[in-house]
Amino acid sequence: MNAEPDLPRDFETLRAKILERRDVLPKRIAQVAAFALDNPDEIAFGTAASIAASAGVQPSTLIRFAQHLGFDGFTSLQAVFRERLRERTTSYEDRLKALRGDAEEPQAGEIVRGFIAAASRSLETVSRTLDDDIFERAVTILAQAETIYLLARRRAYPIANYMAYALGKLKIRYQLIESSSGLEPEMVSFATQKDAVIAVSFSPYAAATIETARFLSGQGVPVIAITDSSFSPLAQSAKEWFEVAEADCAGFRSLSATMALAMALTVAVAERRQQA
Repeated sequence: MNAEPDLPRDFETLRAKILERRDVLPKRIAQVAAFALDNPDEIAFGTAASIAASAGVQPSTLIRFAQHLGFDGFTSLQAVFRERLRERTTSYEDRLKALRGDAEEPQAGEIVRGFIAAASRSLETVSRTLDDDIFERAVTILAQAETIYLLARRRAYPIANYMAYALGKLKIRYQLIESSSGLEPEMVSFATQKDAVIAVSFSPYAAATIETARFLSGQGVPVIAITDSSFSPLAQSAKEWFEVAEADCAGFRSLSATMALAMALTVAVAERRQQA
């Protein structure tokens, strides 16, 4: 199969192409696609045999997956994942160099406009793709919860922290799942089916967030997730979930769209409770 003229050359473009075709992918290829987006490092580092074994498919399925996306073979597809790894593992100093580009010293105004443009793209995307029915169902679940548990780590942590602040001000009972003394398991143990969880995580997903959300879902506690892909392991544990893909500026991502969605959820829940 010849490569397509619009062959994805970077991970974000490839990811978008996979998501665009997710509903029409054959079962085994969809299985590989989900594994690839959940485990991009393994795709970058592994051999065809080891990746196929981990994904639970035959090595030939990897080739068909690559060809389905327009690549001439799996090695060509793997190169995109390896490039993503190089970009991700660059230091913040290198990211600053990328931000600088050819300029000796970028103007501060150019930097702020770059971040504003990225934030605008993120907000426009989430506004266009947000499903009102899912939002309504999520608000209903959260409004009925006795306690709302907030779960997020690493880059997503500011979302949970700000929601905790807002819920407190709105006099809604909540529990931020964090503890400097390692008491998170005890906090989680108090959650019941009468409660609800808001969990936030983006690729590369925080393992502790995924594991905790999976455990709570298994206990019958409804999970409302904010994540970046239908293939996200967090989405698989969620009663309702929202897809938010933040645009970036020279590799730096803000949380503009995620914060807007989180605050909308918080205020909508407070408003619904007031009506009850």
